Amino acid sequence: MDKSLLQRQASSMRRALFDQGYLDEQFIELEDLQDDSNPNFVEEIVTLFYKESARTVYNIEQALMSRPLDFTKLEEYMHKFKGSSSSIGAKKVKNECTKFSEYCDAENTDGCVRTFQQIKQEYSTLKNKLETYFQVAREAAQT
Repeated sequence: MDKSLLQRQASSMRRALFDQGYLDEQFIELEDLQDDSNPNFVEEIVTLFYKESARTVYNIEQALMSRPLDFTKLEEYMHKFKGSSSSIGAKKVKNECTKFSEYCDAENTDGCVRTFQQIKQEYSTLKNKLETYFQVAREAAQT
């Protein structure tokens, strides 16, 4: 595929991530830190986020299975996860984390469980979209 077509495709995919509300300005700030000496900086940070956050997601899942729920512990896990999500600009994930925290404050078990399912969905969708975007961006850079 020709370079300009790949570049346009990558640009379009990136724009869609913002237009659809998956990413916010924090992602742009990460991109601003990327340069010729580290051309894959953003991809490396996002990959690290997904590796590191897997443990937190697991901890939240385990905490949601225990009864009675420890809302303080859930809130601590979610605070960490929200911070990590915010650091890469994962807007939809971060917004769902805020809802989860509100359900923790209200000690609403059903709300926490439902919202966590939504968080996992947004988390997974963003991961797939970013993996595709980074793949196209790498191909455009190599062509």
